[in-house]
Amino acid sequence: MSEPLVVDAGDRSVEELLGALDEGRRVTVRTEFLGSEHEVTLRRDGGTYYCDTPTRLHRHETAAEMRQCIENQGYASDA
Repeated sequence: MSEPLVVDAGDRSVEELLGALDEGRRVTVRTEFLGSEHEVTLRRDGGTYYCDTPTRLHRHETAAEMRQCIENQGYASDA
């Protein structure tokens, strides 16, 4: 298994994050919520994408759904 990519929210584009997932890498996104730092793990298993937050596991069936989640949650840069 390859090394996970660890980034701060907003440091990478959606394309970079999805590219890492499609290469089989996990992506750990450090983000701040209510004044505390949290880590969110993005991963892909087969054709399903997952977003593991401290409180919930999101499951996405397509790259388009995962892209929307990443954009909605502010994990990627605007570029």
